[in-house]
Amino acid sequence: MNIVVLGAGAWGTALAISAARLAQADRRVTLWARDAQQAADLQQHRENRRYLSGVTVPAAVQVTTGALHSGSTVLDGADLVIVATPMAGLRDMLTLLAEQRAPVAWLCKGFEAPTTQTTGLLGHEVRAQVAPELLAGVLSGPSFALEVARGQPTALVAASEHASVRDTLVAAFHSPTLRVYANDDIVGVEVGGAVKNVLAIATGLCDGLGLGMNARAALITRGLAEMTRLGLALGAKAETFMGLSGLGDLVLTATGDLSRNRKVGQLLAQGMNLQQAVDSLGHVAEGVYSARTVAQRARSLGVDMPITDAVVALLDGGLQPAQAVALLMGRDPKDELL
Repeated sequence: MNIVVLGAGAWGTALAISAARLAQADRRVTLWARDAQQAADLQQHRENRRYLSGVTVPAAVQVTTGALHSGSTVLDGADLVIVATPMAGLRDMLTLLAEQRAPVAWLCKGFEAPTTQTTGLLGHEVRAQVAPELLAGVLSGPSFALEVARGQPTALVAASEHASVRDTLVAAFHSPTLRVYANDDIVGVEVGGAVKNVLAIATGLCDGLGLGMNARAALITRGLAEMTRLGLALGAKAETFMGLSGLGDLVLTATGDLSRNRKVGQLLAQGMNLQQAVDSLGHVAEGVYSARTVAQRARSLGVDMPITDAVVALLDGGLQPAQAVALLMGRDPKDELL
C-alpha cells in the first residue's frame, strides 16, 4: 500500500510514523512538507523538531517537498492520500485532489470559516462543493499526536459514506497500538470533532479558575448534550455521539494536558488576552477559529448551545472569564433533556 500524507505538522507526522511501523513488503509511506527547510531538517535529523520533538521518524518514511498539483509525482501510484492540514487549508487541498482516483481522507476537525459565498462548513460539506466525485472521508477520534507517534494505545474512527474509503483507512492504520473503527456517519463524526474543541475551551476556563472536578464534569456532560443537539439537527445519528468521536474525543480534549484548546481556556483564566494565549501555543487551536461558526450554525437551525455561546462571548471580549462561568451556572433550572 502506498500512503501519501500531505502536511508535516504534528498529526500528519504522527500518522506517517504509525503507518511506517507496519513493516509490510508492499508498504510505502511518503510525508510531504510544504516548507522545504522543514523537509530538509526532517530528512537530516529524522525528527520533527518543531512539532514532535524527541520522536524518531523512521527511515521507512520518505520525506519530500516541492510544489503540489494534480500531476505531482508525490501522488503517483498513491493508494491513499491523507490531508493533514488545518481546516483553513482543506478547501484548497480538496480542490487540488478533485480528480484523484485513490481514496482521500482529512484529519482536521472544525468548521471552515464562513465567507461571503458560504456559511461555515464541515469537511464533508466542503468536499461536496469542490470535489463531489472524490471518494473521501475523515479519520477522527480521541487522539493526541504525540501519543500516536510514540506508539501508545489509541482508537480512531474512519468515517465515510463510501465503504471502500473506510476499508482503506482501516487497512492503512489499524495496528497493535492503533485500533481503527469504521463508521458511515460522517456528519456525526465531524460534528463531534468540531464542537469538542469549543467545549474544551470552556473546561480549560473552568480548570484555570480552580472551580473543581464537579464543575468540569457538569460542563462536559452538558457540552455533550449541546454537541448531540447540533449533530441531530444536521442529520447525524444520536449513537455516534456516545462513541469515540463524540464522548471519547470530548473527554480527551476537555481533560488532557496535551489539549491545545483546553490550554487556551486555562490561559484566558490566568489573565492572558486571546492573542497572547494563541501565540503562546505554537500550534493551531481549532476551537478558537470555529467557535463562532458553531454558534452561527446552531442559531440558524434553532439549536440552543449556551456553553458555545459563552465561549464565543469570552473569545470576542464580551465577557471576562468569571462572568462566563457565572452566566452558565446562573441559568434557570430545567429538566435534563437533550
